[in-house]
Amino acid sequence: MNTDQSKSRLLVTREGVSYVLPFIVVTCCFALWGFANDITNPMVKAFSKIFRMSVTDGTLVQVAFYGGYFCMALPAAMFIRRHSFKSGIVMGLSLYALGVLLFIPARTMGSFAPFLIAYFILTCGLSFLETTANPYILLMGDPETATRRLTFAQSFNPIGSLAGMFVAMNFIQARLSPLDTAQRATLDDASFEALKQSDLSVLVHPYAMLSVVIIALLVVLLLVKIPAVKQTTGKKQVSILASVKRLWANKPYRNGVAAQFFYVGAQITCWTFIIQYGTRVFMAEGMSEQAAEVLSQRYNIVAMVSFCLMRFVNIYLMKYFKPGRLLAVFAALAMLFLLGVILVGGRTGMYCLVAVSACMSLMFPTIYGIALGGVREDTEVGSAGLIMAILGGSILPALQAMIIDSEVQFMPAVNLSFVVPMVCFVVVMLYGLRHSRA
Repeated sequence: MNTDQSKSRLLVTREGVSYVLPFIVVTCCFALWGFANDITNPMVKAFSKIFRMSVTDGTLVQVAFYGGYFCMALPAAMFIRRHSFKSGIVMGLSLYALGVLLFIPARTMGSFAPFLIAYFILTCGLSFLETTANPYILLMGDPETATRRLTFAQSFNPIGSLAGMFVAMNFIQARLSPLDTAQRATLDDASFEALKQSDLSVLVHPYAMLSVVIIALLVVLLLVKIPAVKQTTGKKQVSILASVKRLWANKPYRNGVAAQFFYVGAQITCWTFIIQYGTRVFMAEGMSEQAAEVLSQRYNIVAMVSFCLMRFVNIYLMKYFKPGRLLAVFAALAMLFLLGVILVGGRTGMYCLVAVSACMSLMFPTIYGIALGGVREDTEVGSAGLIMAILGGSILPALQAMIIDSEVQFMPAVNLSFVVPMVCFVVVMLYGLRHSRA
């Protein structure tokens, strides 16, 4: 098969209907939720400083963020079944915009809880988007290339992530007050309140600009025709309960949900706590806390660039190797690099964390594609289950934060904390091995 034919099968048609323009519009949503994810990860550290909280308290940002994914995924699937994929994307963008706009009154209130509510509503929208967009991409072309097509669309997710990291580093972290955590603890109440309001204004501004982009894409979506797609089976099952029962009996799907839970947990822990890890390393070299945070975020951007580039490499590799086998190999490599973070530490550990991101690039779309491979009429509910598995990004970072806040004596606590993602990659590796043998 020549290259042009391969691209056509990968992207554009199903049953004679062209999906080129819908594919482009829906792929923009992948970039938008990537932006939200990676402007949020550094906020754990930022909110901890602004409100003088522990790292564990700061991870409530991730609890609210990924809790929204969990709570809204199944309602989103029911909504899509009743209406359409386009309606699901419209609802997702609307909730996303509402959550972002709520940052403005949250700043005025000046407390942590309103920001958590805003994050929760924002990610209810992202849950709608992911529950809708991922299966829609799988269904809009040749079923044989569905996983490759989803991997291609997911390649635009880290582009949005890079933009989120860039904005977080240059328009939030670099502009917050240079006072470190210890210095803020010595301020009287009036001085602390003035500093907090100033920092919150810096933090909220990029989110206000983001709302303009979301609303613009929503308008474009309303103007573009999004064709409906049909499942490969002629019998439509409207019962959610029957779908859940069939999915639970589907072992590759059930194991895929577990693998996705641990993968997302590993991804978010690595991308969130690279800031804490790097800050400790660079402050030990004599940097101020703020300079160390900014430099750590630069390493995080390099990690995301490697993640993005490897997505395109993996699309090519999937032409020659089974997805499950690639998944197992990259999970094993990620475990080795995390051993370097835990046992070696220092700047070498930072290089290892960058390498872990390159290993992770394959994982989410591959697990997603494998798990949904045989669910047929249960695609919407199956997609919801896999999106609910994103709850791993809420639970596991809190576990890692508890290790960081503990008083471990035999090694730096932040180094030891990366045992959490390493265990997660064991689960992912086993899922890949099991699928490659099936």
